[in-house]
Amino acid sequence: MIRLPGTAMATIVFFHAHPDDEVMGTGGSAARASDEGHRVVLVVATNGDHGEVPPDLADGETLIDRRRAETARSAAILGIHRIAWLGYQDSGMTGWDQNGHPASFWQAPVDDAANRLAAVLREENADILVTYDWHGAYGHPDHVQVHRVGHRAAELAGTPKVYESTWNRDAMKEMAADFTSSDPSIGEEFDPDGPSDDGNPFGEPASAIHLAVDVTPYLTHKRQAIACHASQTTDAGMFAAMPEDLFNRGFATEWFIEPGVSGPPVPGWLLDEAPPR
Repeated sequence: MIRLPGTAMATIVFFHAHPDDEVMGTGGSAARASDEGHRVVLVVATNGDHGEVPPDLADGETLIDRRRAETARSAAILGIHRIAWLGYQDSGMTGWDQNGHPASFWQAPVDDAANRLAAVLREENADILVTYDWHGAYGHPDHVQVHRVGHRAAELAGTPKVYESTWNRDAMKEMAADFTSSDPSIGEEFDPDGPSDDGNPFGEPASAIHLAVDVTPYLTHKRQAIACHASQTTDAGMFAAMPEDLFNRGFATEWFIEPGVSGPPVPGWLLDEAPPR
């Protein structure tokens, strides 16, 4: 692995929309980077305040309190060194009234939000920023905004390398077909070619993806970190309860677009190529 010129180790910043997003598509990469001695920073755009409200909130405890505590536990498992919260309100799914709330991330002027993120990038002297693909994998307004804000912040801060986290639609279709042959209900529950939150198919085709990162050694970290987000039973709870073979197949590879570089994906690592400094 090539180290960054003039530094023994790199700093990589993962930018996510909500609490629990840090695990699904990039948790293994965060754990690997930390394990290799790099500095890993998580920036979360929103408080996740439109997630599921658990029935066991303590007196005075809010959903935001719970989700921040869950994120702290998840980050500890993944080896994340710092969590920074941009403090925006969750915008809800496409078409929700919350999309129009002035405090929502979706309504934030891109440059205003980008300056908040750029401040973290500068403080950390970040070498790499990981954001989302153009529609945040499935079109959630906050995920789309992460893409926009992430790229603008990297420009403002002069961060030399940007990757976009995504999901490989072709690989997911192949996996769904394999599992459907033994359990037809799986294929009925999820069709990667079907419309996601914004009406577009899920993820991106292999032809658009540059990097396939094998995180098999960190699958236990991912599963434990997902389980930290126990308040979110529909998403995190479902993934935490998946059969081991299905979980491993679905989460052992993390996919990244490098802007300007086409697919198909090649095996590699976010720190294989040193950005100029």
